[in-house]
Order: sequence, then structure tokens, then C-alpha cells
Amino acid sequence: MLPWKSSVLSLVSALGFCCCLVADAQPGPLELSSPDQRITLHFSVHLTSGQPAGQDGQLVYSISFHGKQVFEDSALRLELLNQPPLGAAVHIAGSVAASGIDDYKLLAGKASTVYDAYNSLTIQATEGAAPGRRFDIEARAYNSGVAFRYRVPQQAALSRYQLSQEDTQFRPVMDASAWALRLPNYQSGYESEYVPQVLSALSNQGGVASHILNGAPMLMHMPGLAWAAVGEANLEGNAAMYLENPTGNWTGHYIVSRISPPVEGNGPAVDASLPHDSAWRVILLGDNPGELIESNLITDLNPPNRLTDTSWIHPGKASWNWWDGDLGPDGQSAYTTKNMEYYVDFAAESGFPYMMLDAGWSGNDITKMRGNVDVPELVQYAAKKNVKIWIWLYSKAVAKQMHEAFSLYEMWGVAGVKIDFVLRNDQQGIQWYYDVARLAAEHHLLVDFHGATQPWGIQRTYPNVLDYEAVLGLENNKAGRRDGPINRTTFPFTRMLSGPMDYTPGGFDNVTPEDFVARDKNPMVMGTRAQQLALYVVFEEPLAMVSDVPSAYANQPSFQFIRDVPTAWDATRVLNGEPGEFVTIARRHGAEWYLGSLTNWSARELHVPLGFLGTGTYTAEIYEDAPDATQNPKHVTIRRRTVRSSEVLTLTLASGGGCAIRFLPAR
Repeated sequence: MLPWKSSVLSLVSALGFCCCLVADAQPGPLELSSPDQRITLHFSVHLTSGQPAGQDGQLVYSISFHGKQVFEDSALRLELLNQPPLGAAVHIAGSVAASGIDDYKLLAGKASTVYDAYNSLTIQATEGAAPGRRFDIEARAYNSGVAFRYRVPQQAALSRYQLSQEDTQFRPVMDASAWALRLPNYQSGYESEYVPQVLSALSNQGGVASHILNGAPMLMHMPGLAWAAVGEANLEGNAAMYLENPTGNWTGHYIVSRISPPVEGNGPAVDASLPHDSAWRVILLGDNPGELIESNLITDLNPPNRLTDTSWIHPGKASWNWWDGDLGPDGQSAYTTKNMEYYVDFAAESGFPYMMLDAGWSGNDITKMRGNVDVPELVQYAAKKNVKIWIWLYSKAVAKQMHEAFSLYEMWGVAGVKIDFVLRNDQQGIQWYYDVARLAAEHHLLVDFHGATQPWGIQRTYPNVLDYEAVLGLENNKAGRRDGPINRTTFPFTRMLSGPMDYTPGGFDNVTPEDFVARDKNPMVMGTRAQQLALYVVFEEPLAMVSDVPSAYANQPSFQFIRDVPTAWDATRVLNGEPGEFVTIARRHGAEWYLGSLTNWSARELHVPLGFLGTGTYTAEIYEDAPDATQNPKHVTIRRRTVRSSEVLTLTLASGGGCAIRFLPAR
């Protein structure tokens, strides 16, 4: 049953849609517009040259933004096992229009309350010739983008849904600039750079079927028309989507969906009983890239919260032993209970609710301890200081032992599990995410997925899933030079569009590129300390690591911002930004606002209107690059001033720099 919340007939009458299911008829093109009328989604059947009207053809969609076409006719087609393509020879038998409102709360994310209106259209596509199969396209248009999914009903012509490949096309009207996440195969951790290039540069040159895979979402810019991002939502029962330019030459500038195949075996990518719904295909649209960040469309398209009790779920910051190499209070590295108590003490003194105990406490059997760290003892020690413990787990061990292990961890009093090296997103792998989330919730365990595919909104359905990695994070400073200000100013417009991002900020050994040395103990980070502070606002991280060794923060006045900044937000406003260049984001928590601003290696001056603030005056606690921060990245200037919403604040960012501000309402 479709979740329609208003009268179908009245809306159809108002918009002029054909709402009856008409057999043996070929309606004209169908349109669906967003509530604010900026976006229009068109559906039609594309006939080959010379083909008489009224015959079957390829089902296509196109999109207009502000009255101008941004995506031209793009095929909607499913490749089913041992079947001809479904969608290649169909007619539109009928359609039904409706509207609705996604009205819900999030425990963690860019907004605590979401209220998103949409218009919807479901069209029925049917083959006129044998075997006479049929399917529906359910589409929605929101003010921030469009989404559609395939719905294959029960029917005599199909016994099961066995998808070998999905051929959904995304055809921008021009060779759009794109930020592509190149991935080596279908079993990666999504930890790489987003490389700016035009879509035609992604083609399989020379016709070589090398399948250059790109992770979703993919950001695009069509100059003079729109910013867009292609992604997905609600993967339950399905496999993840990758994106590929299938053309064999430099003239091709479109992409097509590629569904993750089974890791084990050679069967279909998706095997399910009927009826079956695919994942949602999502296209975010905006006049500027910041609008895409503000959108809640990904969580909108996921099922509501399935947990009856969420009182035990709390976002927050965590001290962490792994990044700095398990260094203890004496500066020596040791994986012992005593050293971990040092991190618990630091969390307690800083007001953090959590301490993350990373890999090393167990072997292949995750119900048994190695003897170096006593987890129940550490949990009890932490409880006396109002701190809770997370523990690291290997995903394959979780798959074998999670029923026994999760019950044990609940008995120990563990707060959450960080599950690493998942490295799969086929249908079985996606189901595993849901199984873990559900079982963890039954045992009051929070979840942080690492070595994982990108999120798709599951945190709305299972809010105990606080965080995901799937990003080239701060840990890369331990081994090389891949982390830096260019990536940090790119991720908000790319990776972060899909949801929470456990980047693990907080490095305080800040150095210039010339002075940087990759090292495992006491790692360095390129860029300024003020930029590290700003990351806690710019990046969406409900479980935010405070990564460095506790001694690195001792007697550092700028650490106060990390102590103060929340990790869950009531509202988010993107104030400016260009991918890979700079970004400024303001987020509200209760009556307070926080601002984070980053730049790449170019020093710049940004003028930021404070219109997001409420009425009255605010005290702005400003942590900014010192005048010499380009040469001395550790130097931070801290100042306070009174501001109002009518003012424009000037931010002066050093090379690789940033600015972090806390706005407190005046009493």
C-alpha cells in the first residue's frame, strides 16, 4: 500500500495527471513537479526512428530545473536472469499521482526534526508483446531533488525477481564536471580521493570493458544550470549501486548503474520473491553545492525508526587509543588495561561520554580476551567516571559469533561496537548490515561500521547505527600523505552527502607540507590546528573521535572548543563553499550555534553573513588561524566578541587553515 496522505483524485485533477490505469493505451509524457516547482521529472516512452506512435519502446525519464533541462532522456531498464531486458519494450498503461510529507525525528544527524513535503507519481509499464511482463516506477519530487525506484509486482510472467544487472542511466545534458570516487573493485572500503574531471574522462577508452567503477554518490556541476549528485537510499533487500561511464570513447558523457554482484557464487546480483522494490535512485539538485549538503532526502526515503526504546542511544565524542599508537601517560606504547584507563581518565576529565578501545583485545574468537586488556574491568572502571566503552571487532568474526558475542557484551556493559573490514555490499552483505543493526539494538549496543560501504539512511530505521567510515580519513597520516586540506574541503560535497562520516579528526601535531613525516606513533597532520577544530562542525560525525594522545591536548587553550562542540544537531546551514576549495557550515544545537570553515592550500578571506542566528545578541568564541599560522600551523588565536544576526563576519584563513566559532546567546 502506497503511503499517500492526501486525496489522489483532487491532486490529479489539480495537476492534470492521468490517474486511471488504462489498458492498451499510450498516454503522453507524464510530469511530476516538486512542491516549490523548481524541479520537474518527466516520464515517456522513447520510440526508435520511424516507429509508429502507440507501439512499445524504451521507458525513459528526464529532469528539468528552473524550467531548463538538466538530465535528458535516460533509460529505465532491468536486466533479469535468462530474460529479455525489462523496460526496453513497454508502454505506459496508467499512472497514479499523490503527495505526502516526511515528518520524523532523528537522534543524530544534520537535523533533529525533518519535515519534507513531496509530490509522487507511480506509473505502470507493461509489455504489449509476450511475455507481457509489467513493473511500476514509483517516483517522488522533493524541493531538494528527485527519487525513483522499480517495483516489480507478482505476476504470471515472472516467478521471482532475479536481477543480473540494473541499467538505469543518468544523462546530464552536457559533459558535466564530476567528482568521482574511483574504486578498484566491488569489495573496497570506499577510502579514496574524489577526483575532479568531466564525465567523458570516465569512459572505458578504446571500448575496453574494464568497468571503471565509481562509488555513489557522484557530485556533478553543469555550469549555468545546476549542481547535482547521483546516489541511492534504502538498500534493504538489495545490493549497492556503483556508477560507470559505459561508453568506449571520449564523446560519451553519461553514467549508468552497476549493481554489486554476489561475493560468493555466480548467481544474480539480487534474488528475491515478488513483489520486490529496488533501492531508491536519488538525484539531488541545487543552485549551489551547499544546498545538496542541507538536504535530508536520503533519510526521507528510508523506513521509520523500528526501535521502541531509544533512550539509551546518545551521540558523543570519544577518546581513542589507536591513532597515536597506544601511548600511555609515560609516553610509551603498550596495549594494557592500565594504558586504556589513561584514555578513560582523559575522556572523563574532558566531559566525553565514550572511550574507543580499538583492535587488539581479542583474537579470532571475539568472545574471549587475549589477556592484555580486561574489557569488563575497563568497563567497570569507566562507569565510575561516567564514561562508556566501545570495542573494536573484525567483521568476519562478527558474522560467525554475533549472537553469542553481543549478548556477552551487553552483560559486560559495553556501549557500542566498531565493526571493521566489512568490504562488501552485495545483497548478502547489505542484509548483514541490517542483521547487525537489529541484533545490536536488541542488546543495547551502538554501532560504528568501518571498512564499509557508504551509508544510505539506515540510521533513520536503526538509530543505534551512529557512524560509518567509508572515507579517506585522518588515519592515512600514519602511512603517507593522502590526507590533507584538499580532501577535507571536498568530502562535505561528496562523501558526506550520503550520511555520517567517521573521519576521526583532532590531530594536534599540526605541520606544514614541508615538515610533514608519515609515522605510526605520534602522527603528524598537514594543515592548521584551527582547521582540525573546524572539522568537528563541518563533518557530520555523531560519534566523533578525539584522536590524538591525551598529552597532546594538555595545557592547550584551543582544546576547549573540542570539549564544547556537540556531535548531534538541530539544524544545518551551508554558508558558502566550492568542492576542493573552501566550505563554511553553521550548525545549531539547542540555542547555541557552531560554525566551521575550511580552506585548501590557498589562504583566503571569507565574508560570512550571520543571518542564521536568532534575534538578540550572541557572544562569539572565535578560534582562528594566528597571523603566522601558514608558517606555524599550531598557532591559534582565541578571541571573543559580541555579534548580531545583521552582521557579516570576516574570516581570514591561512593556507590549509580554518576557523571554528561557538555562538552563545547573551544572557
